[in-house]
Amino acid sequence: MTAKDKIGTIGVLTGGGDVPGLNPCIKAIVHWAIDEGMRVLGIKKGWAGLVEYHIEDENTHDVNVISMDKRMVRTIDRSGGTILHTSRTKPSAVKKSEIPAFLDAHPTEDKTDLTPHVMRNLEHLGIDLLIPIGGDDTLSYGELLHEEGFPVIAIPKTMDNDVFGTDYCIGFSTAVTRSVNFIHALRTSSGSHERIAVVELFGRNCGATALISAYLAGADRAIISEVPFDPERLAKLIMEDKEANPSNYAVMTISEGAQMVGGKVHEYGEEDAYGHRKLGGIGLVTGDALKKLTGQGIIFQQLSYLMRSGAPDSLDLMVAINFAHMALNLAKKGVYGRMVSLSGGTYTDVPISTVTADVKRVDVRELYDVEEYRPKAKTIVGKPMFLY
Repeated sequence: MTAKDKIGTIGVLTGGGDVPGLNPCIKAIVHWAIDEGMRVLGIKKGWAGLVEYHIEDENTHDVNVISMDKRMVRTIDRSGGTILHTSRTKPSAVKKSEIPAFLDAHPTEDKTDLTPHVMRNLEHLGIDLLIPIGGDDTLSYGELLHEEGFPVIAIPKTMDNDVFGTDYCIGFSTAVTRSVNFIHALRTSSGSHERIAVVELFGRNCGATALISAYLAGADRAIISEVPFDPERLAKLIMEDKEANPSNYAVMTISEGAQMVGGKVHEYGEEDAYGHRKLGGIGLVTGDALKKLTGQGIIFQQLSYLMRSGAPDSLDLMVAINFAHMALNLAKKGVYGRMVSLSGGTYTDVPISTVTADVKRVDVRELYDVEEYRPKAKTIVGKPMFLY
């Protein structure tokens, strides 16, 4: 399919993990598009909606694709999550067990590319432009559709803020705000019992949430995904922190993707379509190690989904709404194959291929003290608002 001179129908979907700010973004797209005389179809469950939609079976229609209007989205910007639901489905690599029965497929490989089926559904639905809102995994499939000739404009979201090509992704500010608040709340119990608090935060390959949350909350130490750590050295440092505190406690953050020197990332469960297994537990393991090494009591808190739950803060509202308007402005101009972004504090857009051109990680040399296991803002001038 080639781009049309005039967009009649827009498809919008949300993929990967949910974050605060998705619903405001969806609402802004619906309002702007309808005001411009366009129709909006919501694809449910991320890319799974286009995989599970069967043209000849009406029972699969409304559960996977819905027509959206202003009344439907009137109040959704006040809540977190996504009314369109989400999944980690990757249509170009669908497991045998997840191929819809109606396709009557008999794959010889472990994973099957269902992109031709997705393209047929997009054509049948009359979608002229697709707006995926997601992280690098979700948007990488959007790039594939663009390469196939389908008009795509991407919007980056991820709690880890690790989509390459943008300084900011929807969801990051709220996740950090939640984390800072919880870290401060844990100080009451940590101080009362004179313990070491170990707070595990989401962050698979990028330790930004653990680093920035520790930086803003004044946590004593931060262990990030990018730098393997020595538990004995950490124990020595955290005890120094505890002894220096008049209330005789210490607080540290740790990324779920962190690992000890010579160890490995704590994963469990089956791989998803993008090759990722679930993470979690390194904070508990680290807490146990610190207890043995120091003889101190430990408070372990895995914030997990609490970081990404609830209503968005003002910054995520601002970015979500503005990203939506930017995407629709590009559509109005007939410009496709782009990802809206923030660069140097300015709203802009980049080729969607930028998403897979590189990876975005914490600048360890500039922002982290690898000897002291704590944030280090070597210089602020010239840095993005969130430093990396």
